[in-house]
Amino acid sequence: MMNTEQHKKSNPIQQKSFCFAIRIVKLARHLRVCNEFEISRQLLRSGTAIGALVREAQQAESRKDFAHKLMIALKEADETGYWLELLAATKTIEPKGFQSIHNDLVELLKLLTAIIKRMKS
Repeated sequence: MMNTEQHKKSNPIQQKSFCFAIRIVKLARHLRVCNEFEISRQLLRSGTAIGALVREAQQAESRKDFAHKLMIALKEADETGYWLELLAATKTIEPKGFQSIHNDLVELLKLLTAIIKRMKS
């Protein structure tokens, strides 16, 4: 397990995706308290998969494998955006909370997209 010092030294996408996953876990816990089990489960799966795929990409067998894993992370991030937007639209989460976590997601989407574009060129 990565300690705090090691985590600080990791690359930005690893750090941001890990911190985002922490926020998703906390949000999923809150949703369960509100008896929102199915969306909580979906959000937890897709939102934590982003960081797991980024971590997995670090051990990729080739550049193609690396790019493929990041593409899947990008898809998971997009799905996470869907669940967050649904929660906001149904007023299950407060607008301020939505905006904060959504901003983090947009930052991850931009980072993943930039990395993938660089890999393809």
